[in-house]
Amino acid sequence: MKAIVHDEYGAPDDVLELRDIDPPAPEDSSVLVRVHATSVNPADWHLIRGIPYIARLQLGLRRPHHTVPGCDVAGQVEAVGANVTGFRPGDEVFGTPFLHGFGTFAEYVCVPADLLAHKPENLSFEQAAAVPLAATTALQGLRDHGRIGPGQHVLIVGAAGGVGTFAVQLAKHWGAEVTGVCGTGNADLVRSLGADHVIDYTRVDFTRGGRRYDVVFQLSGTRAPWHYLRVLTPGGTLVLAGGDSDGRWIGAVARLLAARLMAPFVSQRLTSLTVAPNAADLVLLRDRIEAGEVTPVIDRSYPLDELPAAIRHLEQGHARGKIVIVP
Repeated sequence: MKAIVHDEYGAPDDVLELRDIDPPAPEDSSVLVRVHATSVNPADWHLIRGIPYIARLQLGLRRPHHTVPGCDVAGQVEAVGANVTGFRPGDEVFGTPFLHGFGTFAEYVCVPADLLAHKPENLSFEQAAAVPLAATTALQGLRDHGRIGPGQHVLIVGAAGGVGTFAVQLAKHWGAEVTGVCGTGNADLVRSLGADHVIDYTRVDFTRGGRRYDVVFQLSGTRAPWHYLRVLTPGGTLVLAGGDSDGRWIGAVARLLAARLMAPFVSQRLTSLTVAPNAADLVLLRDRIEAGEVTPVIDRSYPLDELPAAIRHLEQGHARGKIVIVP
């Protein structure tokens, strides 16, 4: 099969290579999926570059343990392991092997059965590939960490990105009043997703406004945690789920450590999110998608052999929604 392979860390244009390799074989509890579409996530370029360096403790110190990157998949079941009962060949599925081997930038990938669900019937494979990791991050960030509820005021920083576009829709689904932070060119998109208010971060310092929020969901930017305390209610919650950083050693982890050190001394809850993909959340998301309450936003699509260009576009930080790859 054809797959994108990298044997060492580095810039995508330098280390990524389209090769013919042997297809994987499903283990007892996994499913072999023919990849019809996948998508690009920040985790991919961190895996390919090996930056921040602290990530190499898990990914491989000198060389990557996982030589075929890729976190999301939408496709058809080709074969199932001996212990798999919920899927059979021909089923249309979507999911993510995130932290369980990666490997979706290829024609076939093996995915643990408990990280897959049947694809939403009203989505194409390309649309479905945009959902798993980003939408699960949005779901768990708001529900599990933000403890979002009806009538709450929620600020989503990075509302036009891959996770942010799902977060806006899910927050509205739960009855929140949503303010989205984005750049000038994305204001109309964020409003169309249901945001009640939009703040253009290029024109307004959103951490110095008069409005206070019950939940701040930080998905992009370089703001330190203490900046968000200015706009949180006294009992509000800050959910840190990423953001930008030039630090090569620990990157955005520095922001998470700062929040942990501050937490005992402030009235607000400061929490960080590490997404934990699972089938139950995929089913929940599928139900919301089929009900017309959540729709993936696709920025653009690339063929598999143009993956380096897709990652460059993502790294520039201006993608509107998700970037999809079609093998």
